[in-house]
Amino acid sequence: MPEPTRTYLSCNLVGYVATALLLATACGNTPDEPGGSGGQSTGGSSGTSSAGAGDRTGGSGGMGGGSGGSASTGGAGTGAVGGGLGSGGGNASGAGGSNAGHGGMIASAGAAGATGGSAGGSPPAAGGAAASGGAASGAGGVPSGGRSGSGGGGVAGAGGNSGSAGGGGSAGNGAGGGGGTAAVTCPTPALKSGDTNKTIQVGSDSRTYILHVPSKYDGTKATPLVVDFHPLGGSGSSEEGSSPYKSLTDAEGVITAYPNGKSGPSGGAWNVGPCCVANVDDVAFAKALVADVEKVACIDTKRVYAVGFSMGGGMSHYVACHAADVFAAVAPAAFDLLKENEDGCTPPRPITVVSFRSTGDPVVDYDGGASMAVAGMPVTFLGAKGTFAKWASIDQCTGSPSAEDSNGCSTYSSCAGGVQVTLCTKQGGTHEPGNANVGWPALKKYTLP
Repeated sequence: MPEPTRTYLSCNLVGYVATALLLATACGNTPDEPGGSGGQSTGGSSGTSSAGAGDRTGGSGGMGGGSGGSASTGGAGTGAVGGGLGSGGGNASGAGGSNAGHGGMIASAGAAGATGGSAGGSPPAAGGAAASGGAASGAGGVPSGGRSGSGGGGVAGAGGNSGSAGGGGSAGNGAGGGGGTAAVTCPTPALKSGDTNKTIQVGSDSRTYILHVPSKYDGTKATPLVVDFHPLGGSGSSEEGSSPYKSLTDAEGVITAYPNGKSGPSGGAWNVGPCCVANVDDVAFAKALVADVEKVACIDTKRVYAVGFSMGGGMSHYVACHAADVFAAVAPAAFDLLKENEDGCTPPRPITVVSFRSTGDPVVDYDGGASMAVAGMPVTFLGAKGTFAKWASIDQCTGSPSAEDSNGCSTYSSCAGGVQVTLCTKQGGTHEPGNANVGWPALKKYTLP
């Protein structure tokens, strides 16, 4: 964009450099005429900058004319005649400060905008600051994934390069990469703390869940969302009352949703393929729930996690298989992948899985095998170690898992996409929830790419 018109002082001093003042000697010139080396072109005027009436070049060694002699934003022709601190992009570049010219360099020969719009002279100064009107990414562009420098400089994102200048000049690659917090506009007014029973329509089904807002949520910054699935025969309310994650996430202002499964032969359940409630699309429900929460709460969409115990652990595995585009990581407990549905587990990207199992589990045997927990819906568990190996294969992990740590956790850490696959084994124990003091710190490290 063109700079606002400035009034310049008329004087007869030529050849003195006032390094502490941004005073450009115009010596009787009409300020800010397009194309002149003392003024600033507003949109790509062409042709060589001329001295113009009144010695617009500022003379040999002068301060530079007009607003610093910066090049035009659209690739105005060659910089004005004169070297060093002369006109056409020398030091003290008017409104743009020092480091003038397209691309933010101190012009070695006063050329601040060679034909085509790229900056002449040496590479951009540290920070990539550009003079006003000399945006490093063409007409005001910003490198993808990065941030602009002062005045439009090309400080690219992680791995990015400083953008070339001038009209049509492209910014740096600026590969931002995955991770970080998703940009979000927080809904207003902010939700008040407490529980709300919510109903959403998923196809022809009305589905319900409890939305839990902790007292430390203030609605001004994006927070993670945890979807906590209940066990077979349970409900969202029962899961909220027993989940080991709630005290940890509440302390951090994290919002939690407790969905209700549809009633099957054994009560509230989730459809994970061969079991445990028929003719229900619980993956669609999980996705719709997340979208519904995002409408009313300030949610970081890159940090949505699934946890669950028993059948809820099975649903956590299932959304990892079928909704890895929504969930960043999962932590199932007391459930495995099933032989009946493992071939259909093809997530669109690698996903972190932190599983919790007990060797003394009397419901879901640690070593796997056939089960008839729900009448008429037989399943075959892969077992804790079998599920661990299957997820390592799905996530393209290499090498061997680590030795078990003090919490019984063994991890494949060299996996595609920088994810991890962990199995935490409790010796003895029973059919029980996982260790949230291990699970939550592991989950929240991961974000969607």
